[in-house]
Amino acid sequence: MSFLSATLDRVKPSPTIAVSTKARELKAAGKDVIGLGAGEPDFDTPDNIKAAAKAAIDAGDTKYTAPDGTPALKAAICAKFKRDNGLDYTPAQVSVGNGGKQILINALMATLNPGDEVIIPAPYWVSYPDMVLLSGGEPVIVEATAETSYKLTPEALEAAITDKTKWFIFNSPSNPTGAAYSWDELKALTDVLVKYPHVWVMTDDMYEHLVYDDFKFCTPAEVEPTLHDRTLTCNGVSKAYAMTGWRIGYAGGPEKLIKAMGKIQSQSTSNPCSISQAAAVEALNGTQDFIPENNVVFKRRRDMVVDLLNEAEGITCPKPEGAFYVYPSVEGCIGKTSPAGVKIENDEIFATALLEEKGVAVVFGAAFGLEPCFRVSYATSDENLKEACSRIKDFCASLS
Repeated sequence: MSFLSATLDRVKPSPTIAVSTKARELKAAGKDVIGLGAGEPDFDTPDNIKAAAKAAIDAGDTKYTAPDGTPALKAAICAKFKRDNGLDYTPAQVSVGNGGKQILINALMATLNPGDEVIIPAPYWVSYPDMVLLSGGEPVIVEATAETSYKLTPEALEAAITDKTKWFIFNSPSNPTGAAYSWDELKALTDVLVKYPHVWVMTDDMYEHLVYDDFKFCTPAEVEPTLHDRTLTCNGVSKAYAMTGWRIGYAGGPEKLIKAMGKIQSQSTSNPCSISQAAAVEALNGTQDFIPENNVVFKRRRDMVVDLLNEAEGITCPKPEGAFYVYPSVEGCIGKTSPAGVKIENDEIFATALLEEKGVAVVFGAAFGLEPCFRVSYATSDENLKEACSRIKDFCASLS
């Protein structure tokens, strides 16, 4: 009898975390490595948010809280949903978790039974399929290719729906592509979902505020109000507020689902950090002025990286609407050989050779369900991005 659970055989470690870890290890060993794998802003947490955390510590706000969030934070989340998305939730319809990941997996664990299917557009965030598998469900991967700007078409969505479909996971702006759906594009998808009342919608809006070129963000329950009672609208403070390490995610949804998620959390981690929750209250209620200021920087970096990567032989890099990622294709490099004698047979080999021969760490596209591509996070300095793109260009030019 095996000591370890057979469930572990269904999942794999996070490739994005593995790439960042490998880059740190090489740096620690003295190698000149530029890491473009981390999915977190390089900006510091704003001072007003840090001050709120310090004030909470000084006030002795260091005890257990309600398992799924303090009243103050739930009130701030309700206000945020109303202000930014036109969505009405009561505190009983809000759950707060230890980061966005816990919110998602709590919902999946609370609802999935063996054989239940979850539709996931690819390219996808690496954790979605494994969360489904860990929760006992079956991921159904539907490709959204570069020809559709990495966006799922309504026809592809409808073709994937069966009587076993429990959830549709939706992420806009997308990790890894940065692609974001306009109101009309999202309305086309919600028109399909309205026809299938047994399908629930899990929308991951973590990159909501990171959009560029006058793009207007929208979320499914906002676009199609009739979906409100079968939509879990998920978000968090990690990206827009540069609070990745604070570990606060949240969601609004039907009270029955929220209670079920709370039951799981009460028997696993219990409450998120009390200090982080106090900081998140200030993040949501306080000034938002720094967000557009940061977005100016992100947009400049996006434009620079897209332009530089499109100069590389064999690479095609679309310009996305949001997040802080680009997802270039390396189709023109497949089949070639690197100066070290490595045959570039797929995007994973491309990324490995790029790291070993040029010291640039990226995440290969197969990890996100669509190849041959790789993901670049441009949430780092202009200097690093310019040097990394120069090395990528040199690497591509050296292939024969």
